[in-house]
Amino acid sequence: MSAEVIVIEAIGWAAAAIILAAYILLSLGRLEGRSYLYQWMNVVGAGGFIVNSGYNGAIPSAVLNVIWAAMGLFTLWSVWRARQAARAIIP
Repeated sequence: MSAEVIVIEAIGWAAAAIILAAYILLSLGRLEGRSYLYQWMNVVGAGGFIVNSGYNGAIPSAVLNVIWAAMGLFTLWSVWRARQAARAIIP
């Protein structure tokens, strides 16, 4: 097994661990669905899956994770905007 394959596999396993940890923390009530940490864990995890899936030719999985990452980034942006609006209201 080449170093490249080992790195790609490590990225895939790390991505799986990050997304699983995010879901466990959410399920246990340690994170909220609209928290920055939860969303960043999903974005980073999806990014790792995109790399791993794309390298291995699993295009449906790669596309799903592009959408997953985009949803996370959109949520991060909408949470940031809502917090900025709340700060503008409360002096």
